[in-house]
Amino acid sequence: MTVAKPIRVLLVDDHPLVLEGISSRLGTEAHLDVIGLAYNGQEALELAEQLQPDVVMMDVSMPVMSGLEATQIFQQRFPSVRVLILSMHDNREYILQLIRAGASGYILKDVSSDELIKAIETVHQGGTYFSASASQSLFSLDEAFAAPLSPSAPDPDSQPLTPREETVLRLLAEGGSNKDIARTLDISVRTVETHRQNIKTKLNIQTAAGLTRFAIEQGLVELK
Repeated sequence: MTVAKPIRVLLVDDHPLVLEGISSRLGTEAHLDVIGLAYNGQEALELAEQLQPDVVMMDVSMPVMSGLEATQIFQQRFPSVRVLILSMHDNREYILQLIRAGASGYILKDVSSDELIKAIETVHQGGTYFSASASQSLFSLDEAFAAPLSPSAPDPDSQPLTPREETVLRLLAEGGSNKDIARTLDISVRTVETHRQNIKTKLNIQTAAGLTRFAIEQGLVELK
């Protein structure tokens, strides 16, 4: 029987007490391994090069290099690393900028430790995660959809999604991993991956966060 490897987590925040508190809590979970602590975006990138994390949980407002700038660079240099933003800001523009930069999730610092762990697990599995307050700030107002999520907006003349692709997109937007979706639809993980790639190609959206926002805009996902 193969034992699953722990999720390798790099924590980034300019407040030592925050880092120590989160690290201590995550350290009680056998399936999570806090492999490093960084105090700004530049340190995070340097440590990521050495330690190869699966998930980077990062604040936004930091000296030297902000979480926004670091997220953009992570997307370029380490595209397989999932960036989860942990912030005190629920401003819609903050959240939109981080999603455009490539963040896989955004949670506020008032969430419970259990939700924090759930967010890490979700983004690691390929899903997206937004805490309730972040979702409200991002999607509750019509103008939240006025600005494009990424420079490459969907082509209105592109081939439409099939019913199965819409279902896969909805499940992705709800935070489902490839394995979860395969189980739900009784198909193989490889088939899910094929659907996912087809969806990205048709919509010209390459990030999971971008797909999530598109699904919400199209009414495929109902925000609670």
